[in-house]
Amino acid sequence: MKLLILGATGPTGRHVVDLALRSGDQVTALVRHPAALGDLADQVTLLAGDATSRRDVSTALAGQDAVVAALGRGNSVVADDLFAHSSAALIAAAGETDVSRLVWLSSFGVGHTFAWASGPQKVIYRTLLRAIYANKEIADDSIRSSGLDWTVVYPTRLTHGPSKGAYRAGDRLPMKGNPTISRADVAAFMHRAAHGSEWIRRSAVISD
Repeated sequence: MKLLILGATGPTGRHVVDLALRSGDQVTALVRHPAALGDLADQVTLLAGDATSRRDVSTALAGQDAVVAALGRGNSVVADDLFAHSSAALIAAAGETDVSRLVWLSSFGVGHTFAWASGPQKVIYRTLLRAIYANKEIADDSIRSSGLDWTVVYPTRLTHGPSKGAYRAGDRLPMKGNPTISRADVAAFMHRAAHGSEWIRRSAVISD
């Protein structure tokens, strides 16, 4: 598969890149600073650009089979419109390039999933993550109404732990406390989703 990865230099995106390479995919990464993936320069097509730029995304998306977007704001709780702007750029670029398959990373507690959260989760989502989750909701709603073959992924709290290879995934999952899932397992789910049809036009909640 020819796979475009957005957010490839982030902790989850890098896991997606590594999985894709191991599976034999032809990987293209659109990144602000290609040097951050310099160790993969001979294995990945690196394009310098901005995921919020329609022109940059369209250039990167041309000829691809699918795109996996694992964009994030690191430790910042300020959205800076990253998710709304990048989703708009991606939807426009997909229309220009006729690439319809999109796997998009969101967060559990965004949008309609907030109602399913546990008490401890809701406290965090209403306070610390309120602004960034509001921006993610705009992006998710745009993607679901785009007409693309989308999958929006809603992981619980992300950790840097190793892949367990076993996690729960469903349209909805019961929540208790503040459950977690490793970024490695999230990346594995996203990579598999991009290669299959099971999760097309579905929102996937995933957690340990």
